[in-house]
Amino acid sequence: MEIFGIPLQAFLGQLLLGLVNGSFYAILSLGLAVIFGLLGIVNFAHGALYMMGAYVAWLGLEYFGMNYWLALLVAPLVVGALGLLIERTLLKQLYRIDPIYGLLLTFGLSLIAEGIFRDRFGVSGQQYAVPELLQGATNLGFMILPNYRGWVVFASLLICFGTWYLIERTRLGSYLRAGTENPALVQAFGVNVPLMVALTYAFGAGLAAVAGVLAAPVIQITPLMGSNLIIVVFAVVVIGGMGSILGSILTGLVLGLVEGLTKVFYPEASNIVVFVIMAIVLIIRPAGLFGKER
Repeated sequence: MEIFGIPLQAFLGQLLLGLVNGSFYAILSLGLAVIFGLLGIVNFAHGALYMMGAYVAWLGLEYFGMNYWLALLVAPLVVGALGLLIERTLLKQLYRIDPIYGLLLTFGLSLIAEGIFRDRFGVSGQQYAVPELLQGATNLGFMILPNYRGWVVFASLLICFGTWYLIERTRLGSYLRAGTENPALVQAFGVNVPLMVALTYAFGAGLAAVAGVLAAPVIQITPLMGSNLIIVVFAVVVIGGMGSILGSILTGLVLGLVEGLTKVFYPEASNIVVFVIMAIVLIIRPAGLFGKER
């Protein structure tokens, strides 16, 4: 069976690849949306935090024998702790001034991180093996599904929609939203708003680290892996609406699929299709598909 002259298995395989890429877009744009939506910081260091998560997994395996499943727990904690340190020492000075300063600071931090890792590990890249439990593939009848890629999609959806539920449907989430809109009132109720803000940034950094660990067995781990992806992720956030958590998740998944389909029908445009869509969306709806007009 063929679709537009393309064998069905090849077509579905490309769609799966697009969905895997979309899962990374979704989880990374989610972290950006959480940080911007709750703190108002355009976190350009997100790509570097993603890269660090992958390196924590690789270094843990190489030097401490830490397996993949433990890395999924340790990497977010390590990178989240670094994010907490960044927020407490640097970003907290910038909340009451123009957001461009936060963007420039985090951009500078990302360059510093990339430079340190490039000096230490070079740019050739490191390999991270697929965990034994997720090796191989499953025959679905109409296509062969690599087990690890299926896991990436499942884990990303679980994390993304779990985070959305936490922020939008729980009391903790209501405290977070209220703390950004009226911190003095929330603090009057005994909530430590500065700590809550710091933990929010740490949580966003931890999400980037989780994405890095999930990506480690799929791509080569290099100091530049974050900078190669972060521009596309920012485009995803802009299309979904800056600060919109649900918008970032859905837009990331859909744009991954669109990118996968573009590789099937017009491969030359696959690297720019996201930016073309961003330009069209900004012309029609400047606040993004799910953003709120001001």
